[in-house]
Amino acid sequence: MAQGRGSATQASMAIGLMMIALLLLNGELAKSKEFTVGDHLGWGFDVKNWPNDKTFHAGDILEFKYQKGYHNVVKVDSNGFANCKSNNAISTFDSGYDNITLARGTHYFICGIAGHCWFGNMKINVTAL
Repeated sequence: MAQGRGSATQASMAIGLMMIALLLLNGELAKSKEFTVGDHLGWGFDVKNWPNDKTFHAGDILEFKYQKGYHNVVKVDSNGFANCKSNNAISTFDSGYDNITLARGTHYFICGIAGHCWFGNMKINVTAL
């Protein structure tokens, strides 16, 4: 009988640890934040420095708000970002209200409309921890 109680205690402990792990994971997900790119001005010209005073984490959401048809959001690699080139885009968004969930790492976004990135500083890079 003593063996049975020991096994039951171990099983209860294992279940308890799993529940704690799930609660911690859920707590991490609950901490994700939504950021409106460009704050109240939205995704527009001279937004390049917008991320500078912010800390981003995996799971955070970037909200790109802009006039549909006038701008877009293009996710690019570091070369596309540096040279304002969208020809090798990772993905393109053009709804006027795009939500992008960040994974861990550095992400690069530009406006793919001619001249907006290069002359209008319409590009950001963010690193999610």
